[in-house]
Amino acid sequence: MKQYLWLGLFSVLLFACSVNKQYNKRASWEENFNQKNSFDTKTWSKIPRGNSDWSRHMSNNDSCYALRKGKMILRGITNNDFSKDTSRYLTGGIYTKSKVAFGMGRLEIRAKLNGAKGAWPAIWMLAENSKWPDGGEIDIMERLNFDAIAYQTIHSSYTVTLNKKDNPKSSQSAKINPEEFNTYAVEKYPDSLVFFINDKKTFTYPKMVNLAQGQFPFNRQNYYLLIDMQLGGSWVGKIKNEDLPVEMEIDWVRFYKFKHDVK
Repeated sequence: MKQYLWLGLFSVLLFACSVNKQYNKRASWEENFNQKNSFDTKTWSKIPRGNSDWSRHMSNNDSCYALRKGKMILRGITNNDFSKDTSRYLTGGIYTKSKVAFGMGRLEIRAKLNGAKGAWPAIWMLAENSKWPDGGEIDIMERLNFDAIAYQTIHSSYTVTLNKKDNPKSSQSAKINPEEFNTYAVEKYPDSLVFFINDKKTFTYPKMVNLAQGQFPFNRQNYYLLIDMQLGGSWVGKIKNEDLPVEMEIDWVRFYKFKHDVK
């Protein structure tokens, strides 16, 4: 009986070690948002407005941005001054485009997502030197409204142009603690993307053995990070003005390199 007990304990310890042995425990790059007045512009830029659902309200208005007690605050607000901006709503977002890019390793973001009808906060990655969708998109976290779940998804020309979303499965939802900070992560390997929420693996997107057109562009390039508080759109639905302003709070971002080159 004791022999089996020790074997069981040894197996548990071996598994625990194997979970963390792929990447260094000390971050090779991190952002803790400890600046007093403004975020570090050597790392981050404000996301400009675009025509897509997610970017149509993006703004450089200071009311959408704040640093508070070591946290980056991104807001979605109603616009009360149409003389300066004709958008009905204003949202804040930051990205590392052309400044910091990430290769193979583990990227973690700790964030709190405050709810509102029409709120669509997102943490995601785009290819540094390729157009969408050919370069791929890695959605580390998207949340809708007041949901107690978050979505984690990949997009590529394989899933978008060819509409191949289930072979292999390209999206998964998982529970979060909606009133608390949660940690969202992705590990990027040459042959897979592995997603986590609060250190629990949620799903894996593999590179197919017989590689189909554009199925796995993620091992060919580096990716920059986007963090944004979005409002409205065809997926999340209508915005409820009474719920605004709404905030997402970013505690930190950390990147861990693998201990050895992974193949």
